[in-house]
Amino acid sequence: MTFIVGVLVAVGLMSPAAVASQSSAPEPSVVVVSGEGIVKATPDQAWVGIAAETRSSSPRDAQARNAEAMALVQQKVAGLGIPKDAVRTVAIDLQVEYDYANGRQTPRGYIARNRIEVRVDDLARLGEVLDASVGSGATQLQGLRFDIKKRDALEREALQRAVADAMLRADAAAAGAHRVVDRVVRIEESNARQGRPLPMAAASRAMVSEAVTVTPVAAGEVEVHAQVTLTVTVK
Repeated sequence: MTFIVGVLVAVGLMSPAAVASQSSAPEPSVVVVSGEGIVKATPDQAWVGIAAETRSSSPRDAQARNAEAMALVQQKVAGLGIPKDAVRTVAIDLQVEYDYANGRQTPRGYIARNRIEVRVDDLARLGEVLDASVGSGATQLQGLRFDIKKRDALEREALQRAVADAMLRADAAAAGAHRVVDRVVRIEESNARQGRPLPMAAASRAMVSEAVTVTPVAAGEVEVHAQVTLTVTVK
């Protein structure tokens, strides 16, 4: 996103002397600086990957068992009030497994996997969703990340802070040369990382199912970053 502040110039007939005078006018001195803005907020939304993995000597059986396991997981998740539009399938996989001996591979069976991503809008129930998924047939929990529902507002605030930071830097640079900022010529937004995902290591079914209470989850804070490049003239 680029904002350009221009100057409207009236066009008319000029004498050759005026043209020569204008062409010989010195270029204005410019200062180019960068600025960064960071906004921190408490997450109010989370995504988590939930996977089911099954094995069998038959590919059809492995897939059938996997479909049954994931169907139970999705039913349990829906029973906790998670809407349909908050659940999406992200991966389905069926592969043959091999045993290796004496430099040769021998088919051992088939492994089927199905992974869904679930959006949880009520973080107070996140631990419950994780435990219920594992208890109903999920074998892995992957890629937990947090975010903000109203991210757009935070991005705009971060952008404003980045521009303000750049203006302070421009003023400092101009003052160091015994000059002052005259006007803003250009503001360019850089492609900064928008937010810092908070990952969670994969957990096995056995690890989670041994928990006596609901799995505790700490959301921490989410950071929204903005970066700009500011060009100003000085006098």
